[in-house]
Amino acid sequence: MRTSRKAEQLLKQMACIERMERGKLCRMTGRPHYNLQVWRNGKNEVRYVRQEEVQALQEAIDGYNRFMTLTQQYADLIIAKTRQIHKKRFAAPKTPK
Repeated sequence: MRTSRKAEQLLKQMACIERMERGKLCRMTGRPHYNLQVWRNGKNEVRYVRQEEVQALQEAIDGYNRFMTLTQQYADLIIAKTRQIHKKRFAAPKTPK
């Protein structure tokens, strides 16, 4: 099965993402610090983040979210293509009249 031009573009965009981090960045009330909340192994893990690290960490979180969006789009393309192939392959043969 050949990949389409759109699928190749999505893969190239995914490959360009250099930094990723899962989680949500939250500002701590009354403090100049933030925390990174990540759901991992059935638990919410929290890591404290200094203010000077916030921008780079947010860019990494944005990179992860972008990657996940592109992955979903890629999966949708491949699933649609797979269904087209199976639809043709498993279609009932036409009986001659």
